[in-house]
Amino acid sequence: MRRIRNCSLGLGLFILLASFSAKAFGQIGISVSFGPPALPVYAQPPCPEPGYMWTPGYWAWDDDYGDYYWVPGTWVMAPQPGFLWTPPWWGWENGVYMFHEGYWGPHIGFYGGINYGFGYPGDGFYGGRWDGDRFFYNRSVTNINVTNVRNVYNETVINRNVTVNHVSYNGGPGGIEARATPQQEMAARERHIGPVEAQTQHMRTARFDPELRASQNHGRPPVAATARPNQFRGRSVVKARAAGGAYQRPQYQARAGEAQMARNGGYRPYVHPNQLPQFQRFNSPNRGNSGYNQRFQQQQDQFFQRQQQQRQQLQQRQEMQHQQMQQRWGNDQFRTQQMEQQHQMQTQRLQQRQFNQVQRFQQRQGMWRR
Repeated sequence: MRRIRNCSLGLGLFILLASFSAKAFGQIGISVSFGPPALPVYAQPPCPEPGYMWTPGYWAWDDDYGDYYWVPGTWVMAPQPGFLWTPPWWGWENGVYMFHEGYWGPHIGFYGGINYGFGYPGDGFYGGRWDGDRFFYNRSVTNINVTNVRNVYNETVINRNVTVNHVSYNGGPGGIEARATPQQEMAARERHIGPVEAQTQHMRTARFDPELRASQNHGRPPVAATARPNQFRGRSVVKARAAGGAYQRPQYQARAGEAQMARNGGYRPYVHPNQLPQFQRFNSPNRGNSGYNQRFQQQQDQFFQRQQQQRQQLQQRQEMQHQQMQQRWGNDQFRTQQMEQQHQMQTQRLQQRQFNQVQRFQQRQGMWRR
């Protein structure tokens, strides 16, 4: 196994809102105070059919769980002839690790000097080339089955300026020391587009798979690469052979939902409506008017009855989805966990909506304390 240097892990995390700029090279505003794990060691699945481009796997960040998760490498249909994929990368900037999103464009830009392999040695791309509207694959660095793909050639890649290791970030302690060339800066300013829908959905599926979180797989994800986007099950799935380096859990590691709890004012995240706290009823305003007090209690009863119905309807819908999934897929742990994630978001939206309804109800009754 190739040796890498251990990265120095910091404390805490935060999210910044930053704008796109040519200088940022696709920077989208996500920053973390400790670097991602090393890139795992894995094999590339065969190209499924002509026109598909290899997009390397990478570590992404999930702020809700305070953890990195692996987005498997996959073959993706190019959005248009002539376009190539510049991979995303993490870079050390101003004391934090900033995420730079990948993009499609006519030329390969800077991707941090990260050696992703399979034609991406850290500088440029050697996995193939366009000839008109046909893409030809370099079999020396990509896995091509000539039965399915005939547009091939062989060209040995020798790049003495690239450090061979599994480090997954640029700059900072133990990071890759590389800077963008004028040509790469120009590529970033060219017309280009971000990840296509298939890539976005691929990333979302990875985010909701607990086994792909670094704290669970310790840098060795069970799904390291796939033949097609968003296909995380089946014979074409490739497991990581090994972690790219020793996994070091950061001193600060948010537990599942901890960051989300902080944003919710300390309330723990609920998965289903029947887990939500019971309604807290209000005392009637003392206005010395028995008729008013009676009307207030009636309005309050009707209000909480409507809220209870909302919870019951969502609970029933979620239970039905569980039953349908079990009938179709049985006890599929991955699909169950994915559905639980969706139900948790639904329940939290309902909780927030009902909280806003309570505030409006209090304001209408003249009870809201400023």
